Amino acid sequence: MTASLSGSLADLGINTNAEIKANLGTAALAEQAIINGEGRLAKDGPLVVETGKHTGRSAKDKFIVRDAETESTVWWGKVNVPMTPEHFAALKADFFAALADKDRLYVADLFGGSQPEHRVNVRVINELAWHNMFIRTLLVRPTAEELKGFAPEYTIIDLPSFRADPERHGTRSETVVAVNLSEKLILIGGTKYAGEMKKSVFGILNYLLPTRGVMPMHCSANIGPDGKTAVFFGLSGTGKTTLSADATRTLIGDDEHGWSDTAVFNFEGGCYAKMIRLSPEAEPEIYATTKMFGTVLENVVMDPETRELDFDDNSLAENSRGAYPIEFIPNTSADNLGPVPANVVMLTADAFGVLPPIARLTPDQAMYHFLSGYTAKVAGTEIGVTEPEATFSTCFGAPFMPRHPSVYGNLLKERIAKGGVQCWLLNTGWTGGKYGVGKRMPIKATRALLNAALDGSLNNAEFRKDPNFGFDVPVAVEGVDSAILDPRATWSDKEEYDRTAQKLVQLFVDNFAQFEAHVDQGVRDAAPQAA
Repeated sequence: MTASLSGSLADLGINTNAEIKANLGTAALAEQAIINGEGRLAKDGPLVVETGKHTGRSAKDKFIVRDAETESTVWWGKVNVPMTPEHFAALKADFFAALADKDRLYVADLFGGSQPEHRVNVRVINELAWHNMFIRTLLVRPTAEELKGFAPEYTIIDLPSFRADPERHGTRSETVVAVNLSEKLILIGGTKYAGEMKKSVFGILNYLLPTRGVMPMHCSANIGPDGKTAVFFGLSGTGKTTLSADATRTLIGDDEHGWSDTAVFNFEGGCYAKMIRLSPEAEPEIYATTKMFGTVLENVVMDPETRELDFDDNSLAENSRGAYPIEFIPNTSADNLGPVPANVVMLTADAFGVLPPIARLTPDQAMYHFLSGYTAKVAGTEIGVTEPEATFSTCFGAPFMPRHPSVYGNLLKERIAKGGVQCWLLNTGWTGGKYGVGKRMPIKATRALLNAALDGSLNNAEFRKDPNFGFDVPVAVEGVDSAILDPRATWSDKEEYDRTAQKLVQLFVDNFAQFEAHVDQGVRDAAPQAA
């Protein structure tokens, strides 16, 4: 047993003769990954790995154990699918038997959460060195002193070689992510996609923190030169990571945060950015991380001879990713936290081409759009899909929210009211028509509008009321082509715009029906108006 592990795996009921490599640093783990044949170094130093058939989360293979602890606290349904305690017991026994047969295991003791009074101690046990390097990069790394007395509260065991048995374990397939909140144990098997570990910790914090009055958020966050914090809610592909990595602002984090009485704090110590079609012109800070030792690149295509990377090649995955320590981005918060927010920005990529590039929201409208969690998938992602497809993911992170959405929505509304926070809806999607007709919103215009919102100058603009959604939209903003501020004006066929807008309004109304009984009249009145 390595001396750098506080306690032993036997304390968790795990008996194994495996060589335990505990709390190794980045260089040692990268070396192990290469020795084991798990990955290769690219020309400029990052570790390049492939995840095989699982290039994203296996959402339909995730379960939460339904028992006395969770029966009335978890929002059961399509997202939070129950597993019986008996099935989990069988799964745990088989996981522990698999651990007993391993020659080598990698263990990392880490924190989920940067604010000491609100963080959770997590022990992660891996069979792959690169998985251990990944999770050590993504979570908060304890100091050597903090490791000495580290007592794990939650344990994650990730064995890609494990194959679940649907009959014995109550799973859907050979892949499983099983969360037992009573035993504080998470078992991941049958997938090499490392993001499952990161999101499991997010799920733990999303369960624990609301009971302490802390708002957990699927968002990025940064601090302006004026010392004011902005948070950016958004689903994958809407610009959370891109817009938060701004050289003029101090980065707190790119994906998961808590909003306490005193701070916005990062749950993580690293970033997990999309790499597909990454360019040094559009995203220089993120691109620079692909030339650094310590970055882990998943499913990025590399020339086997020259070790040059090709970010435009999606033959391994459209969801190619890079994991890197947050300090690889210039101008990051030393403490991984900042003041409570002055601005909340909700990001959407509207492929219908209906929403304006920016809108100002009242607190009630903010809660409405937060619970809606709207973005749109583009046509062509699936065979036969020719129209944009609306996606509603409540709280901009439904797969990671164990409790009822109203718990998070009410927390957000309280926090907005308490701090007098200004809220915005920022559309990074399409203008001049829906996907296939119009074009993507220019990133320069998006940044200019965002900067005007965050520095306060946008509040001095003239606003009009959007006839479909009822929020305030600026009429003119310095440095931005006024034409794009009115989406209807950018469509050549105005009647087609009106029909498409009403279709989107109806989708919002239909989706929100599930929340109407859980919100007050003000939020219900913030709904868009169907004709």
